[in-house]
Amino acid sequence: MTMRPLAVVGNVNVDLIMGPTKPWPAPGTEVNVEHDELRPGGAAGNTALAWAGLGVPFVIASSVGADAFGQWLRNALAPHSGSWSSSTRNTTISVGLTHPGDERTFFTTQGHLVDLGWDGVAGQMDGLNGGLLLVCGSFLMDGLARDYPALFDWAAKQGIDIALDPGWPVNGWTKAELARARGWLKHTRHLLVNEVEALALSGKANLDTALPALARLMPPDATVVVKAGNRGAFGLQGATKAQAAAPRVAVIDTIGAGDIFNAGYLLAIAEGENLPGALVAAVDLASRAISTAPRRYERTPRMVGVA
Repeated sequence: MTMRPLAVVGNVNVDLIMGPTKPWPAPGTEVNVEHDELRPGGAAGNTALAWAGLGVPFVIASSVGADAFGQWLRNALAPHSGSWSSSTRNTTISVGLTHPGDERTFFTTQGHLVDLGWDGVAGQMDGLNGGLLLVCGSFLMDGLARDYPALFDWAAKQGIDIALDPGWPVNGWTKAELARARGWLKHTRHLLVNEVEALALSGKANLDTALPALARLMPPDATVVVKAGNRGAFGLQGATKAQAAAPRVAVIDTIGAGDIFNAGYLLAIAEGENLPGALVAAVDLASRAISTAPRRYERTPRMVGVA
């Protein structure tokens, strides 16, 4: 079976990862940490790194700022970055502080992300007919989010299935943000959210009620996937419920784990895998990545469980 084309559109920025450190150091003090890494990041960037590490073909539509970090990002994701647009602003930078366990804190500049719109990415996504397009970083990219109607219309005409991971609204789930995000769901074939986002977006108290509530906001037989950290992942597609348990691993760095999960899930779907198999593939890929340094993107076969 021929693999369906894969693409991601969204935020690429610089990630500076440091830690672990206990929350929160006293003001005016200095803290030594064991680990630091400067790497391409952002939801779209993390997904692209995973696909690149797996050696599969893909397209990433994004932009960078007009500074040295912008050129660094282009070089790091070459040759996939050749058609990226440029902003006159500085490149967005996110500093991620890891804490013992799997908690982390982020400080992120607004930077170049706000300038990207549909006109800046439309020409970057040729040859995707019948493919899968992950739309992510929605709440960090106001310009592109305003243009989602044009993006969704284009995708429908090309027979492209939209996968959506909008992230968390900067100002929380206000009524306006809920309405906006729920409006996107009617165009979404694969919703990829974490547990807290699923509960907030659905307005429900637990996953048993949240998954069907979200599915009702989406096209018939669309798929809802919830990433639940060390509990693995849960999915619902029509009458099919599935769950994949997470293997026990020694966690090094969980930043970007959800984005790597997205990469594994969509790759499995593109290759013709069913929902249970795609969840297992995604959980295993993310688990491998967060427990290796430097990160390793590897797929390992495992038994599939269906609920």
